[in-house]
Amino acid sequence: MAKVRAMTGRLPHTLRSDARDNLERILDAARTLFAAEGLDVPMREVARRAGVGPATLYRRFPTKQALVTEAFADQMQACHAIVDEGVADPDPWNGFRLVVERLCALHARDRGFTDAFMAAYPGAIDFAEGRRRALTAMAALAERAKDAGRLRPDFVLDDLILMLMANRGLHAASPPARAAASRRFAELMLRAFESPG
Repeated sequence: MAKVRAMTGRLPHTLRSDARDNLERILDAARTLFAAEGLDVPMREVARRAGVGPATLYRRFPTKQALVTEAFADQMQACHAIVDEGVADPDPWNGFRLVVERLCALHARDRGFTDAFMAAYPGAIDFAEGRRRALTAMAALAERAKDAGRLRPDFVLDDLILMLMANRGLHAASPPARAAASRRFAELMLRAFESPG
């Protein structure tokens, strides 16, 4: 019996199909609600929208911070891919432009992701580390663009944070209208960030 216990203890933990379905419904509901309304959505509303009881939700995600971290893992990966692509561009201004345009588009699609990205969430180590990594890479790209004479010398990383906060505040009648407004806003911000010389 001890051998059986030892072996089963090492087996990978797989969810039953109903538990897996519940998890997917919870994450889908959280993403939808957070994207539309931000992170102020109550956990009970997420459970209701997912069609599960609050106990089921809290058993999988004991805190909202845990739910947010899991719900936005894909967006954080997309954010990293955008920044990595910008950093890889041999022309730092083109890379900087790409990052600003695509980050604005990503954040315009999902208000909740902007809230999560800006939130402290010190206990969400993975999310905080992901944010730190993205901002560190963006700061290095900005320095390269300054050195090339294309980015204003007085640009600071806080300007990028302010831009994302302002982009989050865009309201429009429909998602396509919000995306169009975000593209226009990104273009205006790039004009403001570009070195006058």
